[in-house]
Amino acid sequence: MAENTAEPKAPKAPDFDFQAHEQPIFQAWKEHGFFQRGDGFGEHADDTYTIVIPPPNITGMLHMGHALNDTIQDACIRRARMQGYRTRWVLGTDHAGIATQTKVDKKLASEGISRLEIGREAFVEACYDWYKEYGATIVRQIEGMGCSCDYAHEHFTMEPAYVHAVREVFTRWYKEGLIYRGKRIVNWCPSCTTAIADDEAEYVPEEGHLWYLRYPLVEPEDGLDYIVVATTRPETMLGDTGVAVNPKDERFSHLVGKKVKLPLVDREIPIFADWHVDTEFGTGFVKVTPSHDPNDWAMGEKAGLPRINIFDETAHVVEGFGKFSGMDRDEAREAVVAAFDELGLLDHIEEHDHSVMTCYRCHTKLEPWESEQWFVAVDRLKEAAAKAVEDGSIQFHPARWKQVYLDWLANLKDWCISRQLWWGHRIPMFYCDECGWEDASVEEVDVCPVCGAPVRQDSDVLDTWFSSQLWPFATMGWAEEGMEAPEIRSAYPTQVLSTARDIMGLWVARMVMASEYCTGQIPFKDVIIHPTVMAADGKPMSKSRGNGVDPLQLMKDYGADGMRFGLLMQVTGAQDMRFNENKLVSSRNFANKIRNAARFVLMNLDGYTPGAPMAATDADSWIFARLGKLIEAVDAGFDAYEFSEVTRALNDFFWNEFCDWYIEFSKSRLAEGADPEDRLQCQRNLLFVLDRALRLLHPIMPFVTEEIYQQLPERETEYLIVAPWPKAEETAALGSDKAERAISLVVDVVSAVRSARSRYGISPRQELAAVVKAPAGDVELLQQQVPFISSLAKASSLTVALDAAKPAESSTAVASGLEIYTCLSGFVDFDAERARIKKELDKVSADAAKFEKKLSNPGFLAKAAEEIIQKDRAKLAELQDTRSRLAASLEELG
Repeated sequence: MAENTAEPKAPKAPDFDFQAHEQPIFQAWKEHGFFQRGDGFGEHADDTYTIVIPPPNITGMLHMGHALNDTIQDACIRRARMQGYRTRWVLGTDHAGIATQTKVDKKLASEGISRLEIGREAFVEACYDWYKEYGATIVRQIEGMGCSCDYAHEHFTMEPAYVHAVREVFTRWYKEGLIYRGKRIVNWCPSCTTAIADDEAEYVPEEGHLWYLRYPLVEPEDGLDYIVVATTRPETMLGDTGVAVNPKDERFSHLVGKKVKLPLVDREIPIFADWHVDTEFGTGFVKVTPSHDPNDWAMGEKAGLPRINIFDETAHVVEGFGKFSGMDRDEAREAVVAAFDELGLLDHIEEHDHSVMTCYRCHTKLEPWESEQWFVAVDRLKEAAAKAVEDGSIQFHPARWKQVYLDWLANLKDWCISRQLWWGHRIPMFYCDECGWEDASVEEVDVCPVCGAPVRQDSDVLDTWFSSQLWPFATMGWAEEGMEAPEIRSAYPTQVLSTARDIMGLWVARMVMASEYCTGQIPFKDVIIHPTVMAADGKPMSKSRGNGVDPLQLMKDYGADGMRFGLLMQVTGAQDMRFNENKLVSSRNFANKIRNAARFVLMNLDGYTPGAPMAATDADSWIFARLGKLIEAVDAGFDAYEFSEVTRALNDFFWNEFCDWYIEFSKSRLAEGADPEDRLQCQRNLLFVLDRALRLLHPIMPFVTEEIYQQLPERETEYLIVAPWPKAEETAALGSDKAERAISLVVDVVSAVRSARSRYGISPRQELAAVVKAPAGDVELLQQQVPFISSLAKASSLTVALDAAKPAESSTAVASGLEIYTCLSGFVDFDAERARIKKELDKVSADAAKFEKKLSNPGFLAKAAEEIIQKDRAKLAELQDTRSRLAASLEELG
């Protein structure tokens, strides 16, 4: 009955068809309407509890991030439903502009056609066909997890009401000056041929170079014929319109105002001073290409430099640059460097590692590119979004993410919202080419209201994040009825948002900004930033690495319950979570333990009649007290969103206290010939504790708990999913502190004797004498339990005293203030045992010393792969633990 600490076995092919058991239960929940907002009960009868799912892309498949996040949300919504709230988990999918357009492009290409051939209207129709065919895939997979979303009211970011909401917000913001059009440097993807937001760019390391190029002075001075600039992108020199130096750089102050002749294009450009220049970079001279670098843009604006855009939308050099025209970026770089070398103007080249921005979808290097785009002026939206977090209206969990959010807002620049795509929310701007009229409109405009000529709509679509920022309220009828929509009035703001850290700025902050503006309220009260699920080696999961894990396969191997519980066991406050499949093995074993415990209770109900739970013995009082503390711990864990604490408390109680101890305490009371009245009370108590434990487990392990609940001889509700959540104070009132302490001492003593018997290979049937040295307050409690302890521990004798001395040749265990001595004389050859342990200790110590030496070697640490180092450190820790335990055993033997 000791705690189950064995290392989980590697998973084998399952011999249990989880899906066959889970699907009927899920369908029953769905058919009964439990997933829709229903009536509440108890103290929360009039309160709502709402979660909006982060809408998965219609191109998506369930991955480990989804599995973890959806488990967290479902656990929260199921508990709230059982607490009596009127709950609803809003379900929906995102149209995913770039991702879906890319998928449909590839599909059309496989059919031998392109979107350019079929035109915009037909292509958009093809995207809707894709949505109808594939959009529900991930929703079906979410169902397989047992997620209790409102499937009857699924939303889509391109449904008519949502489109109306998006156009409404754009039009309002445009008319209030929050949205404007202008030329700026944007991050441009030459492959997707669209702008990408700053925070959507991914930075990847690149082994590059620093090219030092000579720019001849128009008027040489004091023997100085040229200056040298350093650059990581020599191809952009074709668009240089200036050279900058730092105003404090005394080396070159005399050259400010002079001009250089730009090689290859024969352009005269000025040397000027600007504080952006880092005197430590390169030579101190910086080439300035305003159309291809945001810092250069800022310097160029201040200095009044012209802007020359040298690339087209596919990053090929435009016409007007001689032999370089038509070359792509890489070709132009090679050709420019070669041309400088031929002219004797290539000074030298240095290796220079740096980071480059890539497209988050196709991973092409992004091009800083001057382009006319639509922007949101964020300064007027940021203040309210920051205040909502600063004053605690919105709480982050873990709390450290609060400052990350505030820092992101503080550094936020105007947001580029236009995308050069066909699939998405088309920008609702209309133009008259006849008279020049233009305006935003929620409704379609066909003719110019000024001159009556036909009008055209803007060809760009909105950034997907622009539409998804409206998700919390646009899914509640805001577009149709505004703040008077019944769902808005009764259920807004929502309670919880659970998401990953990588979209805290892209989505979370923007939802707060949009909601504050459109509704005057925050969109949610609590934000859970769950850890990112990494592979076991700590690296990001990806197809290219081959280290991804498929949640669908995990559910086949471990069941939805096993996967859910195993995932939440690993959720701590850490930023990343190394996925450990052994946790799922443990969870599957735990589910089996729950089934076996329930089977024991249900098989021992002969003569059972319903009745109230009552403490007929100290063991009853103990389990009621422990159950009350479990409810407190689970409530505290849920309220703080500390899910690993919840799973730990549930596992410890059910496996150890209920199964290993209380059920064993109950066996003699259920046996043939036992007192009938006590047997009946024991049955009632077992059912009560099992019922309450199932309720506490249900939010995380919904299937196995519902399956067992349906077999109980009496149920408070037809289905566990809507059974009332247990109350700690009501349960604890059935127990007593005194009995709890007494049985806790019993458990400690019995465990110590059994552990000694196991440690020294003594038969479980062999009776052993034991002596317990106890504090004054516990002596009487333990003496009252001596017959009970002797029976459970198979003790030939048991002495309990305040000043008990350790017998010769006995083992020692310390627990809860007790010193427990188990007499081993006559059962253990102490000389042989000492020799055996000493030999094993010497070997383990020698092995540990080798690893300690290896891991203290700087050369090894510098050259070895990280996974090898981590493996060796884990092995050393294991050896050190074994060494400590062997040393303790040797000391115990004298």
